[in-house]
Amino acid sequence: MHHQNHYDITIVGAGVSSVFLAYTLLKEHAALRIHVIDIGKELHQRTCGLDQGSTCTCKEQCNKYIGFGGLGKSEGKFNYTNDFGGELGRKIGNEKVLELMEEVDSILCHYGGGIVEKYSTKNEELAAKAAHHHLKVLSTEVRHLGTKLSQDILQKMYDVMKESISFSFETKVTSIKREEPGYLLETSNGHYTSERLVIGTGMSGSQWFKEQALSLGLVTGETRLDMGIRVEMKGNQLQSLLEETFETKLRYQDDELSATTYCMNPMGRIIRKHQHGLVMPDGQNVREKDTPSANLNFSLFVPQYFSSYEKAMDNARSVIGGINQGHDRIVVQRLEDFYLEKSTNSLNSNSIGPSLEASCGNLVEEIPELYRLALKRFLVCLEGLLGEAIDGDTLLYGLDAKFYEPKLVTNEYFETPVPHLYLVGDCSGETHSLSQAAASGVYLGRYLSKKN
Repeated sequence: MHHQNHYDITIVGAGVSSVFLAYTLLKEHAALRIHVIDIGKELHQRTCGLDQGSTCTCKEQCNKYIGFGGLGKSEGKFNYTNDFGGELGRKIGNEKVLELMEEVDSILCHYGGGIVEKYSTKNEELAAKAAHHHLKVLSTEVRHLGTKLSQDILQKMYDVMKESISFSFETKVTSIKREEPGYLLETSNGHYTSERLVIGTGMSGSQWFKEQALSLGLVTGETRLDMGIRVEMKGNQLQSLLEETFETKLRYQDDELSATTYCMNPMGRIIRKHQHGLVMPDGQNVREKDTPSANLNFSLFVPQYFSSYEKAMDNARSVIGGINQGHDRIVVQRLEDFYLEKSTNSLNSNSIGPSLEASCGNLVEEIPELYRLALKRFLVCLEGLLGEAIDGDTLLYGLDAKFYEPKLVTNEYFETPVPHLYLVGDCSGETHSLSQAAASGVYLGRYLSKKN
């Protein structure tokens, strides 16, 4: 099936992961015939009123999000870390990810990114002190390019790539069919065939991607669910930690569990959030309209992984639904009572006033041991770090959650169970940031260039 519309590798989507994938393929194996298809426009044509602070001026999908470079066009903030921004490290190993991120950074610098200094969010002193108390302060190395520089770099990469790679912009892929040994793609601009196919459509293409996944018979698998207790403390309890930063993300980890502070709101209130038919305590930060509170709140999330989306949702429904009791019930308990495993009966004389109206109760009866254990272990370490006890009037609310989309099943090289079909970047479910998406592109590029 060799004709002029036949390619060795076709990449659908031209966002950050695809750009770094195509660039790596070109550098490692210049003879490959590569085709990149995107529903959006070339970079220099990607204009939208939103960029100038007015309203969206785009006809169909917004140029701000789609087209060459994807979200790399926005502010170009590359966070080089395994601590957040995706789970690539779980798939291919943390060391490997950092090595790939170094490669991403050297490509950015090769095209002019080096004119902005890389900086670290790490507070060395606090990190060392925290480590002494078995806590990790989440941090990252950052190269923040800014919109203009980010676009300049992407444009230069495109200028190099378009000499050897075929690009089809403003092209919609209407169907993908298996055609031995590869794929037939029907598009709004003609038909193409390809030995291998990579889909890198990110979040903006998720609806299209769901339809394709269904027609190709791709199956969803592992789904992450984070649940945890929301803690409301007196406002100055964490003063010594927050002097440097507005939010310090802390992680406790042992052989049994990992727990991370999330959504820390100094002077914020707790509000009810409704998701998936469940009601949870959520943090509202001080910038919101409501009157600020004298307290500080955060959730302590424990991630768990389930073999399917259904199992993850069933788990959330049984735990949080059990607390909700068919309406919007959230349970609250004083820390001192929590340690004594006895019910809190009233908060009338509590020195820390609750910012959310909740039902007094006993978390031992309401939430699984995993989340109680995580909080106990975390607070012991936190007290060590603070050098003082956490006030017994501190309030604990059950139970907050963060939901994730299910991942499609792929092997360690991002290949789906459908042969020669690969997923890269955010649509693989493994990455949620520019740097992790780019790293996944370099990784897959190195692998595929050896395969052909």
